[in-house]
Amino acid sequence: MSWDFETEPEFQEKLDWITEFVREEVEPLDVLFPGLEFTPLSDELRAIVDPLKQRVRDEGLWACHLGPDLGGAGYGQLKLSLMNEILGRSGWAPIVFGCQAPDTGNAEIIAHYGTDEQKARYLQPLLNGEIFSCYSMTEPQAGADPTLFTTRAERDGEEWVINGWKFFSSNAKTASFLIVMVVTDPDVSAYQGMSMFLVPTDTPGVDIVRNLGLGSEPEEEGSHALIHYDNVRVPLDALLGGEGQAFAIAQTRLGGGRIHHAMRTIGMCNRAFDMMCERALSREVSGGLLAEKQFVQGMIADSYAQIRQFRLLVLHTAWEIDRYQDYRRVRKDIAAVKILMPGVIQDVVLRAIQVHGALGVSNELPLARMLLAGPVLGLADGPTEVHKVTVARQVLREHRPSDDLWPTEHLPKRVAAAREKYAKALEHAVGNL
Repeated sequence: MSWDFETEPEFQEKLDWITEFVREEVEPLDVLFPGLEFTPLSDELRAIVDPLKQRVRDEGLWACHLGPDLGGAGYGQLKLSLMNEILGRSGWAPIVFGCQAPDTGNAEIIAHYGTDEQKARYLQPLLNGEIFSCYSMTEPQAGADPTLFTTRAERDGEEWVINGWKFFSSNAKTASFLIVMVVTDPDVSAYQGMSMFLVPTDTPGVDIVRNLGLGSEPEEEGSHALIHYDNVRVPLDALLGGEGQAFAIAQTRLGGGRIHHAMRTIGMCNRAFDMMCERALSREVSGGLLAEKQFVQGMIADSYAQIRQFRLLVLHTAWEIDRYQDYRRVRKDIAAVKILMPGVIQDVVLRAIQVHGALGVSNELPLARMLLAGPVLGLADGPTEVHKVTVARQVLREHRPSDDLWPTEHLPKRVAAAREKYAKALEHAVGNL
């Protein structure tokens, strides 16, 4: 038995290629075309992005979360995590590698639960990078709590009719279709009474009321929609999976997605950390370089340790998923990763901002924008507080209450038990005194 923290040489070569490719070819897109990752490609952009996508395909690294039958490499979560750590440094990198959220999760559930017709209509264009998709789940009055959802789909002959409101449906304004989670049977538990539908965005009755920007981002640049589904009629074959299967489908989508988010977070934090170290070694202040000041050294040391700790937990969780092939068995650690994620971003990026001074909060560096990712990821895929409850409940199942009034580690209780256990030896020792 041995412990091994090395990546096999063959895959390390791929990671090295990804690192250089992202740094040299993809990161320039972030400064030339910021915020355009999820917009349909113009002729100008297509001339740049399509050849980059082809190079990724030539390396066998396109949509690696999917199996070979769908054009991917079928990588497990550990390899995907190591890849996403690099891709997290760039907003455009997931697009170029065919693994951007929410399209990765949407592609995964269509691949698992979609019919052949649904795969041909929605999945294949999504995999080819020709269209974008939207996962429309949360609601204004309920947030991410599905037990409070009120958006309904009712059967009417050969159609389903969808009515209700959805909030913060990401990328709806550029998506070709939406995956909508709705109540189909209000008389049973939400865990059995909810279903998912594939709805083309241009279906009559789909009203994108407005888009919300993040922070001070103006509405016209925002991509998180408030949607009113007003008597939206879709055919019976728009149902994804079986009726009442929404929760099972959602777990297929969210478990791996949270790990990918976490590793992209590490990539973002590494970038902020690199910026912090560069600034410390470059900036002259009274008495020498910033790097020579103990406060700054403390920031660097704390950031290094925090990133490394978080990275190890994420990689171990990814390894567990690959080993057990059961997201429920790894639910506790996935939730723990989700809890830590926003804090790591905020701590590391805030330190980087502080080391850069006024420049750090300006729009001439990406740090202020990075900082907003912390609270966003504290809410996305379920708020941090919900995941803390999940971890606590899972942990407590692994423990037992004391069998009497006193705690198990109560010293008088332990001394009495130890004396009883070794009573004969103690009597013999006393007798020889």
